[in-house]
Amino acid sequence: MEHSPPAGPLAGLRVLELGQLIAGPFATKTLADLGADVIKVEPPGTGDPLRQWRLLHEGTSVWWEVQSRNKRSVAIDLRRPEGQALVRELAAGVDILVENFRPGTLEGWDMSYEALSARNPGLILLRISGFGQTGPYRDQPGFGVVGEAMGGLRHLTGQPGEVPVRVGVSIGDTLAALHGTIGLLSALHERSRNGGRGQVVDVALYEAVFNCMESLLPEYSAFGVVREPAGSALPGITPSNAYPCLDGWVLVAGNGDSIFRRLMQAIGRQDLGEDPDLAHNEGRSRRAAEIDAAIGAWTQTLTITQVLDALQRANVPGGRIYTVADIARDPHYRARDMILSTTTAAGLALEVPGIVPKLSRTPGSLRRCAPRLGEDTDAVLGALGYDEVALQHLRQQGVIA
Repeated sequence: MEHSPPAGPLAGLRVLELGQLIAGPFATKTLADLGADVIKVEPPGTGDPLRQWRLLHEGTSVWWEVQSRNKRSVAIDLRRPEGQALVRELAAGVDILVENFRPGTLEGWDMSYEALSARNPGLILLRISGFGQTGPYRDQPGFGVVGEAMGGLRHLTGQPGEVPVRVGVSIGDTLAALHGTIGLLSALHERSRNGGRGQVVDVALYEAVFNCMESLLPEYSAFGVVREPAGSALPGITPSNAYPCLDGWVLVAGNGDSIFRRLMQAIGRQDLGEDPDLAHNEGRSRRAAEIDAAIGAWTQTLTITQVLDALQRANVPGGRIYTVADIARDPHYRARDMILSTTTAAGLALEVPGIVPKLSRTPGSLRRCAPRLGEDTDAVLGALGYDEVALQHLRQQGVIA
């Protein structure tokens, strides 16, 4: 970057990342965006598999440029005892360690929390796994898609009676990462109040998904209702759906009582807006099909822009369904710095998502592009006291790269 960005609210926080792919690295990406110093440990030769996922430029995924920005890369072979010893040394000097391996993996490397915290009592360890560190399923492999299915989300996606569909992104991993980040910040706050002792944050993919399932369980518990997929509608909250236009689809959310009345006036159906049976959501939900038909009859005669203009005049929430091309040219995204420009290590000019959340006084920033594999190995290990001779010896042994 050409300027000196602000340090960020987490400046001075030291984080060691042992995870791969999505869940663990997304949690550390969030911390790094907000100023933390994240050291990412990768296997020599291949690195994090995400480096090779989806579309590549000169052999490296452009997704990598988002997931690993603001981080430092150290290439250490964790399969070797010497590599494990190096990571234990690194763990002794950090505030946070993040891993998303199968439970028991760290213990097999002599890196249980008990062992690590004996040298570093303030260490906070985030462990993200498919099913958590305890319970009968703990040892089963579990990716985000499995967590989405077990957490109840996959059953609700798609059209009624059809195969459940994927959300389209790795939402299970991301939800777990965000829950993990909340846990880390909570543990940091608690550490500052109890004399500096750390603890373990245990996040299961399926639990992170399940935590976002709103009324799913209480409705089953109270009424025996198993919520089913409903396509683009929001069952029990009416009207909130996607409606056809002359040139595509538009989303309309008119489910507030006063909003519904304004919406009905805008579409020329004052009879529905003034119907006492539709004054509140409960009554509207009983007649959802009738209301959706009335809105659809109006939208299908207009373009998306015409519908949105009418909704805006009536102060009714509505929106078009964005593609990434829509996002890239949207002035609101630009005005809020949600599209940032960077240059990769290979020299590719790239636009990437901005920083979330936004802090008024100490905002996060994009301070450096994603690192090349092992780019920071010598600097990081040098800070531990390894001189050039020792580093060369470890490199010749294949322990580092």
